[in-house]
Amino acid sequence: MEQDPDPDRLRALEDRIEKLKGKGPLKRADTGVVFSQGEVAWRMVVELVTGMVLGLAIGFGLDVVFNTRPIFLVIFSLLGFGAGIRVMLGTAKQMAKDAAMSASDERD
Repeated sequence: MEQDPDPDRLRALEDRIEKLKGKGPLKRADTGVVFSQGEVAWRMVVELVTGMVLGLAIGFGLDVVFNTRPIFLVIFSLLGFGAGIRVMLGTAKQMAKDAAMSASDERD
């Protein structure tokens, strides 16, 4: 039964070969995907709107079940807005962290 080669061992071998050639280890991108600022902005808008819509839906559903028209709708729409903002900020922090890591990798 033939076994597939181990990718980690192959990468280590490639790095050793490149060091012997004098070029140093090969650098690889994690995903190779770079998002434009427009795509990032749309992602954040979608995250905010999704949180608000879910909050509105839950609030409206609870108002229908308990026969209290505006109170749960208002409460859960505000909670959904807050949740959307929190997710947006988390995304922004993660993207800033990734940008800082890629900038430090380029300097090395």
